Amino acid sequence: MKSEYRFTLKAAYLGYVVQAVVNNFVPLLFVRMQSEFGIPLGKITLLITFNFGLQLLIDLFSTPFIEKIGYRASMILSNASVITGLLLLTVLPGKLMAPFPGLLLCVCIYAIGGGLQEVLVSPIVEACPTDNKETQMSLLHSAYCWGHMAVVLLSTSFFAIAGISNWRYLAVLWCIVPAVDLILFTMVPIAKLEAGEGEPTGLKDLLTQGVFWLMFLMMMSAGASEQAVSQWSSAFAEKGLGVNKTLGDLLGPMLFALCMGTSRTIYGLKGHRINLRKFMGVSTFLCILAYLVIVFVPNPFIALLGCGLAGFSVGIFWPGAFSIASASVKGRGTLLFALLALAGDLGCSGGPTLAGAFASAFHDNMRIGIGAAIIFPLIMGMGLVILMKKSYNER
Repeated sequence: MKSEYRFTLKAAYLGYVVQAVVNNFVPLLFVRMQSEFGIPLGKITLLITFNFGLQLLIDLFSTPFIEKIGYRASMILSNASVITGLLLLTVLPGKLMAPFPGLLLCVCIYAIGGGLQEVLVSPIVEACPTDNKETQMSLLHSAYCWGHMAVVLLSTSFFAIAGISNWRYLAVLWCIVPAVDLILFTMVPIAKLEAGEGEPTGLKDLLTQGVFWLMFLMMMSAGASEQAVSQWSSAFAEKGLGVNKTLGDLLGPMLFALCMGTSRTIYGLKGHRINLRKFMGVSTFLCILAYLVIVFVPNPFIALLGCGLAGFSVGIFWPGAFSIASASVKGRGTLLFALLALAGDLGCSGGPTLAGAFASAFHDNMRIGIGAAIIFPLIMGMGLVILMKKSYNER
C-alpha cells in the first residue's frame, strides 16, 4: 500500500466514529429532552425513525449526487452537516415556541451527514491500493463498534461528573470528531472506485445479476441478525438481572458492541491468514447457537452471555458481505455500495421490528421475539452455501 493512503484509511475509520456519534448520542438524551422541553417520550423517539429513515433515503438516492461532486467534496459536506446539526441542537429547540420541530430539523441535518458517511467510507476504503481489502473492511467496520462504546462511556461519564443539564457542552465537544475528519479529508489522497474494463455500471445492469440479489438478501440478513439482538440486550440486562437502565445499557449494548468490535478487529488483524467465507460460515453457526442460548436457557446471566456471543458472531457479517459483493458483482462502483448499505439498513430496521412483533403477540416475551428472528442468520447461512456451491461449479 502506498504510504500516503494510510492517512486515508485513518480518515475513513474516523468517519465511522462520526456515524456512531450520529446514531447513539441523542438517544442518550431522550429522557432529559422529555423533561426539559415538555415533549412526550413517544414523540421524541420518533427522532430515531426520522434519523434512520432519512439515512435510508440517502442510501437510495445519493449516488448521482456523489458521482457529480466527487468523494472528497461529499465527505466534507457530510462532516459539515453533522457539525451543523449538533451545534443547532444546542440552541434551536430552546429558541422556538414548539421545540419538537427544532429537534426534528437538527436530526434531519446531521442524519444527512450520517447517511453520506455510510455510503462513502466503504468504497473509499475499497478503492485504496491495499493488498488485503477484506481485512481493511473489517477494521473499518470495527471503528463503528469502538465509536459506539466511546459515545456511551464518555457521555455517561460526562453526565455523572458535570450533570446531564450541561448536555449542550457535550454536544459541542462531540463536534470535534467530525471537525477533525473534515480537516483530514481536505488533505488525504482519495482513489475513486471504478468498475473493471468492460463491466456494466448502471442500476439496470446490477438488478439483472442474480448474485447481486443474493448479496442484497445477505446484507439485509446481516443488519437484521445484528440489531434483532442488539436492540433487546439492554432490556435483557434490566429485567433479567434486575439492574437500572444505566447499568443495563452498560451490560447489554456495551457488551454486544465490545464483542462485535473484537470480532471485526481480530479478522482485520489476522484475516490475511483466514478464509473469509469459512470464517463467515463458522460465525453463522455461532450466531444460531447464540440465538438458541438466548431463547432456551432460563438463566438470565447466561442469556446475557448469549447476547455477547451474538455480537461476536455477527461482527463479520456486514463487512464480509461488502467484501464478497465487491469481488462477485460486476460493476463495483459507488452505486453497488449504496444499495448494499440500503439493504443493511433495511435489515437493521426489519430485524427488531419482527422480534418486537412476535414478542408483543406472546405477552411481551422477548425470548420468543428473538427466537423468531433466528430466520435471519439461517438466511445468511443459506446464502453462504449458495455462494460456495457457485464457486465450486465455476472451477
